[in-house]
Amino acid sequence: MGTIADRAVCDPCGFDQGSPLPVTTKADLEIALVAKALAHPARIRILRILLARATCTCGQIVDALPLAQATVSQHLKVLKEAGLIKGEIDGPRVCYCVDRDRLLWIHMALGTLVQTGPPPVPVAIDVLPVTSA
Repeated sequence: MGTIADRAVCDPCGFDQGSPLPVTTKADLEIALVAKALAHPARIRILRILLARATCTCGQIVDALPLAQATVSQHLKVLKEAGLIKGEIDGPRVCYCVDRDRLLWIHMALGTLVQTGPPPVPVAIDVLPVTSA
């Protein structure tokens, strides 16, 4: 155990007191957007369904979940706004699939949280305002 002066010099976080703290990057904002989209268990389940089946319509997803169609549609909207899924119009229906490139980017970007250095450049998507769901 050291003196009070010794403890003042010790940095429990391991930061060099003279170096600036990291700044928020575009990748950090993307990670936060995705984290918010993944913050509901139903959305995780929807992603798992889409990964298992490759593509699904909203009706097929509704059939696989104990949720109302309107609720599933709102969850799909949030996942789509975060860039985690894509929707393609197929006649009167929309077929959804996971954006695997985006999912891979998220995996790599989250890995940078435990490493030093800058995060990877985000996969290009149109980021829409996120609404609460």
